[in-house]
Amino acid sequence: MTTMTEASVREFKMPDVGEGLTEAEILKWYVQPGDTVTDGQVVCEVETAKAAVELPIPYDGVVRELRFPEGTTVDVGTPIIAVDVAGGAPPAEAPAAPPAEPQQEEPKPQGRQPVLVGYGVAESSTKRRPRKGLEAPEAPVQEASAAVQSELNGHGSPAATVEQRPLAKPPVRKLAKDLGVDLARVVPSGPDGIITREDVYAAAAPAQPAPATAPVTAPEPVAPAAPAAVVQVPAPVATYDGARETRIPVKGVRKAIAQAMIGSAFTAPHVTEFVTVDVTRTLKLVEELKQDKEMQGLRVNPLLLIAKALLVAIRRNPDVNASWDEANQEIVQKHYVNLGIAAATPRGLIVPNIKDAHAKTLPQLAEALGELVSTAREGRTSPAAMQGGTVTITNVGVFGVDTGTPILNPGESAILAVGAIKLQPWVHKGKVKPRQVTTLALSFDHRLVDGELGSKVLADVAAILEQPKKLITWA
Repeated sequence: MTTMTEASVREFKMPDVGEGLTEAEILKWYVQPGDTVTDGQVVCEVETAKAAVELPIPYDGVVRELRFPEGTTVDVGTPIIAVDVAGGAPPAEAPAAPPAEPQQEEPKPQGRQPVLVGYGVAESSTKRRPRKGLEAPEAPVQEASAAVQSELNGHGSPAATVEQRPLAKPPVRKLAKDLGVDLARVVPSGPDGIITREDVYAAAAPAQPAPATAPVTAPEPVAPAAPAAVVQVPAPVATYDGARETRIPVKGVRKAIAQAMIGSAFTAPHVTEFVTVDVTRTLKLVEELKQDKEMQGLRVNPLLLIAKALLVAIRRNPDVNASWDEANQEIVQKHYVNLGIAAATPRGLIVPNIKDAHAKTLPQLAEALGELVSTAREGRTSPAAMQGGTVTITNVGVFGVDTGTPILNPGESAILAVGAIKLQPWVHKGKVKPRQVTTLALSFDHRLVDGELGSKVLADVAAILEQPKKLITWA
């Protein structure tokens, strides 16, 4: 069999699947060591700051190892999988045959060694992973080297395969290290066999009687010292036993939301204006459009006409569609509208946008909205779809909320919140009648948008929704 060389193993690094992202969490592996992969095959799913993305491998070969278990957050540029791209199948079979001939050939080319499974390329010949039948003096050196690398990478024992490595998130691994708990001996209680903080504390608790035996032969003063150190261990058990509190790591979408909201709230001076409007005619138009053959099969709802109303209002007041360039001290006016739609997903809030929404017809806008919403709900929104937005709509009305004071999406100038549409008493043509009414709220960056401009935009949106025929006269 062909002897493996370092050049035949290629490492696939965590890519920047967005713009400027620094890390991603591995959600699921679709391959295992020994599997054959082809160029373009999806090998894993990762969650970036805003979306779940499937990563394809860029070459053919056999999977040598998975560097990180599922649930691990990995920095961009860090190798996550090693693939043997030359003679892949034979090396995958070699470990399964202890006395086989390939193991006699492996030690020969001492100058160039294959990748040590799980820990990258090493120049030293002692870095080769020990196999059954190899000389004994090599094993201690390899174990020491692997142990050091394992400590640096935060993994479990390198001698185990990915399937045997205890599953635990980095904070839990650190806790286990601090308490001196071997994760391999911990019984997991989390989903999919993941070790939780409570599991680590529970594993640490039985260690309490051990110090108690030491004072039997030791002087009396030694006894208080040992229990004092152990007493600190049960304290977190009572606090974080899961009965009264749950700690959730801040990462992925939630981490991105927090950073974005803090950056926006403390950078752009927000102003929010409100208007309550009768949208009865808009709802009638929605029902008529549903029967139109040009709109068959498309998502037709009030949000569609609200989006169109905002686009018309921006056309009438183009200065609202801008951004603030702090570095160059410039206001950047946008001659296009990438309309963001805030969407609540199981992973959190995301704001994908419809590119060049200003240039779309009503059927095209309906199609884009439908695709955007369905993709977001499935968790398949790409990072590119969430970049470059100019203004946003957030529909809080779907939760039965009347209105709110929305925070700007970073880099945008305005965001329109749409409240619940409710049947309310309303003065119509001089008489109080039940009408469909909603409240709109427009937040804008006061560095870019003066009160007059913001008021005109909001008033135009309200006027269109009250009299939808203005979509024709104003457009």
